Amino acid sequence: MIPPIGQAGNLAERFRGRPPENVLAWVLSEYHPRIALASSFSREDIVLIAMMTDIRADARVFALDTGRLNEETYEAAEAVRRNLGVSIEWHFPDREAVEQLERTKGLHSFRESLENRHECCRIRKVEPLARALSGLRAWVTGQRKDQSITRAALPVFEIDGAHGGILKINPLADWSDEQVRSFVRERGLPYNRLHDMGYPSIGCAPCTRSILHGEDPRAGRWWWERPEHKECGLHQSSHGADRKEPPVPPLGRKKRDR
Repeated sequence: MIPPIGQAGNLAERFRGRPPENVLAWVLSEYHPRIALASSFSREDIVLIAMMTDIRADARVFALDTGRLNEETYEAAEAVRRNLGVSIEWHFPDREAVEQLERTKGLHSFRESLENRHECCRIRKVEPLARALSGLRAWVTGQRKDQSITRAALPVFEIDGAHGGILKINPLADWSDEQVRSFVRERGLPYNRLHDMGYPSIGCAPCTRSILHGEDPRAGRWWWERPEHKECGLHQSSHGADRKEPPVPPLGRKKRDR
């Protein structure tokens, strides 16, 4: 029996310098149907949807409807569904939790303190994400290193300790913004119109603004907070952490039924 690869870092080394399509082909062959892409319908996510559906027409994609998305994001989701033929699995926050939050703290409590903002993100994003990931063995994101200081050390493969130690894959970690834009142009892919309005990062409408020339790509997210706080809890970094990692299937092994 071939011993399993127990470190995400080993996978990163084996795939070093290889294109995202190679990474996706391998993880889909190993983990489908228990792998899915989390999409906010940014350019990066739409690039990955195109790559994944090129490999498997039934590749899984899910999205979180926080109840506060821009109309342009819903339009992008529908364009992706129609043009790429993908079925989007929507997940929603618990209605009672949202109602309780808004009754007790109002509609904009997230601007009053970091703690309140984290509470809103937990209810609208983090808990629905946990439900979306339940039963999965791996998930894919559109994160890139150059998006913010909080992602500068982002690996292609990492272990998601916040969600049961499943494998988390960031195929575009080393891509530049121009590479993403070029792929969209060359493939004629639909994209979120917010990008044309100065929004490089896509989030909830009340918490996202357009950015000025030269600003960090995520400067428009929670713009009233310090840069190191600009994450919502969906992506809890594990790179560099001393974590016990679950076995990851070795390259070249025949896929088993799951």
